[in-house]
Amino acid sequence: MAYSFDNISIMKDGKRIFPIMGEIHYSRVPRGEWKERLLKMKAGGVTLVSSYVIWIHHEEIEGEFDWTGDRDLRAFMETVKECGMKMLLRIGPWCHGEVRNGGFPDWLLHKDYEPRTNDERYFAIVKNWYEQIYAQVKDFICNPDDSATSENPIIGVQIENEYGHCGGLYEKEGGEAHMRRLQQIAIESGFKVALYTATGWGGAWTGGMLPVMGGYCDAPWDQRTCEIEPSGNYTFTHERNDHNIGSDHGFGYGITFDIEKFPYLTAELGGGLQVTGHRRTIATAKDIAAVALSKLGSGCNLLGFYMYTGGTNPEGKLTTLQESRATGFLNDLPVKSYDFRAPVREFGQVSDTLRELKLLTCFTAQWGEDLCPLPAEIPSEVKPDDLETLRYAYRSDSKRGYLFVNNYVRHHKLAEHLAVSLKSPDGKTELPQLDIHDGDFFFLPFNMCYGNTLVRTASVTPFTTVKDSSGEIYVFYRRECDKATEKFFDFDGNCSSRFLVLDRKDALNSWRMSDGRLVITDGDSSAIEDEKGRIQIIGRGKGEVCVYPDFESAPDGFRKIGEKNMNVACDMAEVPFAVYAAEKSGSENEMKGGMLPSEKIGAEDGIVSYRLNLSEPMTLLASKKDSVSDCFLSLDYTGEKASLYELKDGAKKLLLDNFYLGEDYPWEIGLKRFVGSGIDFKNLVLEITPLKKNAEIYIEKWPEFSGRESAVLHSVNYEFERTFTL
Repeated sequence: MAYSFDNISIMKDGKRIFPIMGEIHYSRVPRGEWKERLLKMKAGGVTLVSSYVIWIHHEEIEGEFDWTGDRDLRAFMETVKECGMKMLLRIGPWCHGEVRNGGFPDWLLHKDYEPRTNDERYFAIVKNWYEQIYAQVKDFICNPDDSATSENPIIGVQIENEYGHCGGLYEKEGGEAHMRRLQQIAIESGFKVALYTATGWGGAWTGGMLPVMGGYCDAPWDQRTCEIEPSGNYTFTHERNDHNIGSDHGFGYGITFDIEKFPYLTAELGGGLQVTGHRRTIATAKDIAAVALSKLGSGCNLLGFYMYTGGTNPEGKLTTLQESRATGFLNDLPVKSYDFRAPVREFGQVSDTLRELKLLTCFTAQWGEDLCPLPAEIPSEVKPDDLETLRYAYRSDSKRGYLFVNNYVRHHKLAEHLAVSLKSPDGKTELPQLDIHDGDFFFLPFNMCYGNTLVRTASVTPFTTVKDSSGEIYVFYRRECDKATEKFFDFDGNCSSRFLVLDRKDALNSWRMSDGRLVITDGDSSAIEDEKGRIQIIGRGKGEVCVYPDFESAPDGFRKIGEKNMNVACDMAEVPFAVYAAEKSGSENEMKGGMLPSEKIGAEDGIVSYRLNLSEPMTLLASKKDSVSDCFLSLDYTGEKASLYELKDGAKKLLLDNFYLGEDYPWEIGLKRFVGSGIDFKNLVLEITPLKKNAEIYIEKWPEFSGRESAVLHSVNYEFERTFTL
């Protein structure tokens, strides 16, 4: 299995592939949750896992390396391999990643030379760091010169991060030499892989390596505490740079490589946004998905999301490990929480963002090879603050391809465009007339083949395929505003293929299994496939699913309760999805969850303290009755931030923390990671720091104030999550 690339895309064994990359930081996720997180990522369409190896997490004290527990990189790589996924390892040495010192241990900053320069003493210590990483992962590297390693997961490494953009050497000769030297040190240390990448935005040097780009829907690192200008990442553009990553750079500034020589790949499309002390931006599912669609329509051939799953900062031996202004960085971050509002959240919750992105990732899984060579054609590049002009682009060879439309910009209203008539780039194919409303973003095919059928035009979007005993069914979905029930397709000739058209809501809740089966869950559940091929339904819903094709017999623990016919096209019979319900053990009322009491126990320097007793939900969770797999605590509070402590031997130990986002966003905590921890759950303390009425903080929806500040716990609720295996 040989990986390579040209100026269009990455290839595997000479064939073009469209990877979906998702970032997970193993050292920020409990080891017992690694496999579940990876399988959820895989269910979301991620094929290529990425992760920083964060230096300060492993060598906080010079010469004392810690590769144990949640920091066990070798064990994490075993898990990646078990899950059948590939890996791009980001080996630094500097990473940023909202980590203390950007990931550098404190001791490195106290040397008598400056890190990230071309000082030989620095290179020597980096070589030792690279060699330590290699010792952990040497059995997992896919070496292009050794066919015996072809199935190993690590197909690439990223060298450094934002070098010359955030720190490092800013002049070209020295910066490029630094990157080339780090690559050579990595190779000498054993990292012989097909793909060496480097971040390429905002003036960063790449050393001739494969540049990867980024794009976020907002900028929580921006020092302003107001609504900021519309993001350029919602436009279709041939410009690969992102003006939001490092708000000191203007749009179009600082591409240091020849874009004609490299494919357009991304590593940091914001899968969410990490909140900062001064800027509490809330990234919604559509905020994120519309950026991804804009990049896809602009010619991107790898969608890489940072973060794809959130996490929690580990305990430091000497200090806390979060980014902070006290350590010279621009932002204050939570001590513990690195939730990022990612597709998979801090405690493993599958978010609506994952569902939205899945509409794109399922498409690229099926048709990415055909999409890759289609160049982007952008009739006119719209400026980010132009909210009137229609934003559209083609991925096309002029005759066939896809029309991309984005009429969505976070926090801004865009003009409606009614009865829009567009043609294919060669002018020979009239596309369906469209009403495009504020908030719409979508893509449609023209002159594309599905099986043996040429679809001249379609008013619906390709999603995935389903396989039954008769072969493949091509699954499309309707736009939210599309009320049509009949004329979905214009076929050029006879239709000899089968097509299924889902409502967009059903597509969001659809999960394709490796055997071609499609499972549709309710909006509160997800369906993942474990490493043994078993289907697991995870969520807080009732455990009801629709399945096609049907099972030969009802799976253990489920009963068939009926059928649901789905819309089809091309005059075929409706597709009968079997509907199954999970059997319950009879403890339904007990396992619903409920409200917990809290006791206000003090107020000092404005910080209000409450005692929480979580023994009831923790006891039920530990019993694992009725397929319960987790319990989520919801803390509805008003304050600048909240911190949860364990009381032990008269001292407080910080367990978790949270920055307040607004009254519609309570703090949610998953409790399963604490089962068997020995914590006294009858005696936890919650501290709420007051939110001042005139604080210099950007909050999207401020609460009502009765005085000058507020620090109050409104309610504590809990709810159980269940896992059912089909």
